[in-house]
Amino acid sequence: MTSSTPLWSPPHDVLDRSRIGDYLRWLESHRGLRFDGYADLWRWSVSDVDGFWSSVWEYFQITPQAPAPVCVDAHGMADVQWFPGARLNYAQRVLSMPGVDGSTPMVIGRSQTREPVELTADELRDQVARAQHGLRGLGVGHGDRVAAYLPNIPEALVLLLACAGMGAVFSSCAPEFGARSVQDRWSQIEPKVLVTVTGYRSGDRLVDRAHEVEAIRAALPSLRHIVTVPYAGSDVDSDMTWDELLADTGELIFEQVEFGHPLYVLYSSGTTGLPKPIVHGHGGILLEHLKMLALHHDLGPGDRFLWFSTTGWMMWNYLVSGLAVGSAVVLFDGNPTHPDFGALWRLVEETATTYFGTSAPYLMACRKAGITPWQDLDLSRLRGIGSTGAPLPAEGFRWVYEASADSGAPAPLLTSLSGGTDVCTGFVGGVPLLPVIEGEISCRCLGASIQAYGPTGEPVIGQTGELVVTRPMPSMPVALWGDTDGSRRHASYFARFPGVWHHGDWINVTDRGTCVISGRSDATLKRGGVRLGTAEFYTVVEELDDIADSLVVHVESTQTGADKLMLFVELRGGNGLDIRLRERISHALRTELSEHHVPDHIVQVPAIPRTLSGKKLEVPVKRILAGTDPELVVAQGALANPDALAAFEEAAIRYRTRDCAQRLAESGLRTA
Repeated sequence: MTSSTPLWSPPHDVLDRSRIGDYLRWLESHRGLRFDGYADLWRWSVSDVDGFWSSVWEYFQITPQAPAPVCVDAHGMADVQWFPGARLNYAQRVLSMPGVDGSTPMVIGRSQTREPVELTADELRDQVARAQHGLRGLGVGHGDRVAAYLPNIPEALVLLLACAGMGAVFSSCAPEFGARSVQDRWSQIEPKVLVTVTGYRSGDRLVDRAHEVEAIRAALPSLRHIVTVPYAGSDVDSDMTWDELLADTGELIFEQVEFGHPLYVLYSSGTTGLPKPIVHGHGGILLEHLKMLALHHDLGPGDRFLWFSTTGWMMWNYLVSGLAVGSAVVLFDGNPTHPDFGALWRLVEETATTYFGTSAPYLMACRKAGITPWQDLDLSRLRGIGSTGAPLPAEGFRWVYEASADSGAPAPLLTSLSGGTDVCTGFVGGVPLLPVIEGEISCRCLGASIQAYGPTGEPVIGQTGELVVTRPMPSMPVALWGDTDGSRRHASYFARFPGVWHHGDWINVTDRGTCVISGRSDATLKRGGVRLGTAEFYTVVEELDDIADSLVVHVESTQTGADKLMLFVELRGGNGLDIRLRERISHALRTELSEHHVPDHIVQVPAIPRTLSGKKLEVPVKRILAGTDPELVVAQGALANPDALAAFEEAAIRYRTRDCAQRLAESGLRTA
């Protein structure tokens, strides 16, 4: 059961001590605008698109006055042009680090592979200038692509900013990605230069990637140069080391580019077919991240911002932009659960982090492991916690506030953030002006016209519907690389509801303006006419001590017309799935959710398949179980644990008959 009683409420002086409070005062003094609470401010931000985004431009002093027009909507939302004629550079604003002294540490690097690395504001600018000089020597110029096969270390951040300043295009893959997965991404953008490590440590395990680097080189004929960052792993032939690239100093370059000039290319998960190469522009990312990081996360000078991520996830790009609001950024490369689940919390203490971002599964795992960070550590500087990657269950909200209670430290503002790589931001999240209610996301973000649509495209309140965006946002992708006529972009986002962005999540916008995300709409479960979200299953099932992970799918039989709800579970400690545990799972789902949620079959598997960014493979598994060749539904290079698919392939082969249900029930498909 959840409660509408707030777990956290804004302090009485929130308008005086928050950046969004300062923004509201600015709107009143510069625009003559006053608002009756956050809901009123949000309505204005999505109804007056020009007024809101020009205010973001001017409040953050990108230039004294926003260029006009702001948003040209000549052919519908899919073809919006932002600030036509404007010139700017993302790296210029990031490296300005407003309100920061040159001697202030601004990049705090921690790693399980090497000793700590820290860069002051002046040292960061110097390294970016040196990297630009070195890249120019390698022939990199305007529009060229530079690829980074790097972990979350300062060198990756320096390289991104160096490329952005020059008008080159950056793209990164974490070294956890296999060669085929990297090839699928970078063959589409044809990079000229690769900057890479040849290995890394994850906890106490050395992972050598020299073979993968050589395979990537062989697969990308566009590469002209390879630069190696000394870190770990075997040697490979390269043109120079990172230190040699940065050997000579030079002047910082900030080429003034169009608002939509490509900044970096991010990628969809690529579980089915080639990953979408999503092109984000300088202006859209800058405006969106300034808005989110300052007004929603309340970050500014004096803060230290840590979001656990790899360079293969959009949250790393989001983290880098912390510098643009004057916040130092904390970069961590390593296994977040080594030697135990307290590792990241100890990092928060060590680095005096003020805002800690992580994933919902990590917070839930900390709860299940019984760790007590606020009692064991000094977390007095920690003001905010962010959670993303999956819906955070009510129990996760309660754990944060129960764990931090009576510690003497201020209760943190917990933000559950939901958005996507496609916009490199959150659509819905938190804000200092609103309370935190367990199991609910506090608000729709400023400038994000989010609605829930019913099946025929009508807005619904208090009901689960398709998450759509009805007004343009500047960080919507400027293109998909190579999509010359825009048809792939249109099919990806605007085909389901013409003229409206369709994101593919289930959302419930409550009558008080909070939101609940309940999973991907393409992984829909429907029984007895009732539509069920996958997130609620996982909350209940993974609460059980015996369950390490789970995945639920709804499979329709093409032979009999019958449909079955199948729950796959990964158990802890080598335990087996016996009748008692089956009954406990069914009882928990029946009593905590409903009779509709009780699966027809509960099947033990060695592991739940996940993408490299940690997403469960609900839709590919559903298609495999329905009889589709696994090679056609999932690219194994996009998976963190491709071997986990074997049990699901076995299920598809052995039980794709009329008596599938009976045979599954009898065997349990227990795979060693």
